Amino acid sequence: MKMYVGNLSFDTSEGDLRARFEEFGDVASVNIITDRDTGRSKGFAFVEMLSKSTAEAAMTALNGAEFNGRKLTVNEARPRTERPAGNTGGFSRGGNTGGAGSSRRW
Repeated sequence: MKMYVGNLSFDTSEGDLRARFEEFGDVASVNIITDRDTGRSKGFAFVEMLSKSTAEAAMTALNGAEFNGRKLTVNEARPRTERPAGNTGGFSRGGNTGGAGSSRRW
C-alpha cells in the first residue's frame, strides 16, 4: 500500500524515513519528491509498504506525530490525476503581425 507523507523537514533523508516506517513492517520503497531544478526536497514523500495492515498501522500511529521537528501528515496516496496535454495556460501565442497578411483596409 502506498502512502503520502507530508510536512517533512527538508533535511529528512530516505534512510530516516525508511527506518521510521520499518518500525511497523516491511517497506517496499521510499521516494522523497525533489525539485527538478534545485534537487531540494519539496517536503513530501511516498512510502510503500508490503502489507496493507502494516501500512494502516503506520498511518494511524504517524499521522500527526512529530518527526525531525515537524508534525507529519500521513494518509493513503491517491492516484495522480492526468493533466491535459498541450495546455498553454490559457493564453494565445499569436502576436502582432504588424499588419502583414491583413486583408482589412481602413
